[in-house]
Order: sequence, then C-alpha cells, then structure tokens
Amino acid sequence: MSPRGVAIPDIREQLFAAAERVLARNGPSGLTSRAVTDEAGYAKGVLHNHFDDLDGFLAAFVINRSRRLASSAHGLVSLAGQGTVADNLTDAAMSLFGSSAAAISSLVVSRPSLVQRLREERSAEPVLREIQDAFAAYLDAERDLGRVATSADTATLALTLFASAHHLSFTQVGRPIERDRMRQIVTSLLAGVTDARAR
Repeated sequence: MSPRGVAIPDIREQLFAAAERVLARNGPSGLTSRAVTDEAGYAKGVLHNHFDDLDGFLAAFVINRSRRLASSAHGLVSLAGQGTVADNLTDAAMSLFGSSAAAISSLVVSRPSLVQRLREERSAEPVLREIQDAFAAYLDAERDLGRVATSADTATLALTLFASAHHLSFTQVGRPIERDRMRQIVTSLLAGVTDARAR
C-alpha cells in the first residue's frame, strides 16, 4: 500500500528500477533503503513491507536483474548464420556482461553480507547456468549450419567463454569489459573450430 492507502501496482519492479538508477548514479555505497524508496517516491517503510531487510531486497534485486540478462541471452541463437560467429559471441558477451552486469558485480563485491545471502538462497546459480546454456545453444546452431566444426565441443567452449566474461566482469569491478579484450578471447576460443569467414 502507498502512504495514502492506495495499492501500488508492480511495487517490486518499481523498487528494483529505483535501485538500478541509484546504483548507476551513486554506486554501491549509495544504495540504502532510504535512497531506494526516495528514488521510487515511496515512504521508507514500503521496502520493508515487502522484504525482510536491505540484504533481502538487494539479493532479490540481483537475482531479478540477472534473470533479465539470462532471458536476453536466449535471443543469441536467432543470430545463427548471420554475421560472424566471433562478432555474435562478442556482442552477446558485451551485452550480458556490460554496464548493468558491472554495476551488479560492484554491488555484490562491496557487500559480503549480500554474497552470503545469495549463497544461502542459491537462486543465482540456475540463472548463470542459463546464460552458459544460451552460448552453447548458439554454438550448436552454428555447428548445424556448418560454420562451427562438427568436432567442436560446444559445451566446453560455452563454459570457457562464460567463465572468461564473468571473470573479466568481476575483476574490473565497476567498469564494463573492454570490447577488444573480449573479441580477442572469443577469437582465440574459436581458432581451429571455425573457418576464417566465420571468425
């Protein structure tokens, strides 16, 4: 309910969107209950009516935004046969581990209590696996089209690409991954499993 007793539609999403704006503007240290509710235009108690505490809210926020990234990853397979395999994978990695992921990683790294909450809930693991599976599905589609070698271990390639992008995202906290670096990694992974035109 709002302070005036009127039900607030989609309040969780409104609070998540407010948190995203605060995080982008003020960084992890500025992400407080008051900052989020002020940004959303609600009384401070509204957040605590829907979440146990700030860490509970932030854990739900991280998982929600990670799921959104995972959903967007599924669109990668539709690019099979278009452009080059390297460009498609680089663009996907840059999108998935770009500014939004960088902000989330900076938040997680800055709050050990949030890391513990995420571990307890174990909700983030399926989301991360979903992104990895989207890379594998794309590589499978390219293999079916003959642009990736039939002998290619697409599951391992997908895992390695995901792990590399994830590592860069968490070691360059607060800064998006450099495209040239990501392209270099992708090109190295594809060497030997794609022809020159596909790279």
